Amino acid sequence: MNKKELRKLYREKRSELQPNEKDKLEDLLLIRFQKLNIEIPAIIMTYAPFENEFAPELITDYCYFKNPAQQLCYPVVDTFNNTMNAMLVDENTDFSYSKFGVAEPVGGSLILPSEIDMLIVPLLAFDQKGYRVGYGKGYYDMFLKECRKDAIKIGFSFFEAETAIDDINIYDVKLDHCITTLNIYNF
Repeated sequence: MNKKELRKLYREKRSELQPNEKDKLEDLLLIRFQKLNIEIPAIIMTYAPFENEFAPELITDYCYFKNPAQQLCYPVVDTFNNTMNAMLVDENTDFSYSKFGVAEPVGGSLILPSEIDMLIVPLLAFDQKGYRVGYGKGYYDMFLKECRKDAIKIGFSFFEAETAIDDINIYDVKLDHCITTLNIYNF
């Protein structure tokens, strides 16, 4: 299937998840993540989820438990310049909704992509080669190209990998890992 078809299919699949079912799936994703053999880094980029999207807070809370020096940053999209930046946050950071309906930090310090150690990357679907289907704007792929080669790019999915995404192109960036309730995919 192509990205457009996969976006439609996986949005529908996610919309069918009941809240208690989603909570159980997120717990299973955390358990699976705890089995991933990585050191928890200091600077992690995460995101504020859409409704019925995987909420990475359980993961970042666990990361903080394992590495109290952890700092979080969130994406901020600049639609005027068609770019995405990363903003460091703390417990006092306020968030407001972007034109895409995503909660983004207000104020704070910008951080360079080269300073980020691990990125929790949102996705709708992914394939067995490590490519993902995002929301179609390309902001993450552009940003990921600016990150260090050794920065860990990880996705989380309630659903297993597709065999392949038909319309992968040169702008798509592969994940290093994708975690599902049943598997850890290493790419």
